[in-house]
Amino acid sequence: MLVQALTYIGRHGALFLAFGVLLGLALPGLAATIRPLLLPALLVPLTIALLRLDWRLLGDAVRRPVLIAAVTAWVLVATPLLMSLALRQTPLPPALVNAIILMAASAPVTMCATISLILRLDTALAVVAIVGATALMPFTLPAIALPLLGLALDIELGAFVLRFVLMVGTAFGIALAVRRLAGPDRLAPHAHALDATAVISLLVFAVAIMDGVTAAAIARPGYVIGTVAAAFAANLALQLAGTLAFVGLGARRALTVGLLSGNCNMGIILVALADKADFDTIMFFALGQIPMYMLPALLRPLYARLLAGRP
Repeated sequence: MLVQALTYIGRHGALFLAFGVLLGLALPGLAATIRPLLLPALLVPLTIALLRLDWRLLGDAVRRPVLIAAVTAWVLVATPLLMSLALRQTPLPPALVNAIILMAASAPVTMCATISLILRLDTALAVVAIVGATALMPFTLPAIALPLLGLALDIELGAFVLRFVLMVGTAFGIALAVRRLAGPDRLAPHAHALDATAVISLLVFAVAIMDGVTAAAIARPGYVIGTVAAAFAANLALQLAGTLAFVGLGARRALTVGLLSGNCNMGIILVALADKADFDTIMFFALGQIPMYMLPALLRPLYARLLAGRP
């Protein structure tokens, strides 16, 4: 029964993510309880994506340095600059504008690897781009944030890089050990169960990051609704821009770049900002998880049509 349940969750992962992200808002006590699980909840999906991925494709992606460099430059430099230009004349509150630009300046979130599997996109490209962009983000984020927002981001490069190396290295190490012990052929029949485990981990992260947001929603419902709308609009705009910018690579790769562009790792920015982030910025980063978790399910039919070559 457990295997059947995991298989069902894996087959309908996008739908579970869409509904599960609301648990953190509905159950604020649970969000506070499981907040210490934020880091493991990010590590497990990346590990499973590496288990599910054909590593020969990963090697092919690494051997295309021009493509990886272009995608990395797009998500770390081009998107925040474009977002800054787009928001310059809007009447949005300054804290919300700053949060959206910071989001656009971040590396893609690791859950993009799992979502790319669910949506049948180019997972190898997604993994390599996530690793490369996250490694460079400690250098690009201060350079982008200073001129655009006037913020002085105090990022300890040594500690940040060490945490990143430990996280990615642990994921690669576990995936390599399991693949050698079990073998890809023995893992293949359990693909849906592995996907389900990744989905459950992502749900844990989504619930944990909502700690404190429910109280703010009750106190300022209008502002919270506006913030959620802005998060959806920013995510969709970045996905559309990324897809159009790389449309010459074909639908599968272009949609992968779009996915990476709109779904950004806001948790890392919170660590970098430390006590410099006001609550409205923190709240946007938490509420920004809602479109990241719901849009894969909402857009899945569109992805299927585009990947099939239908207009």
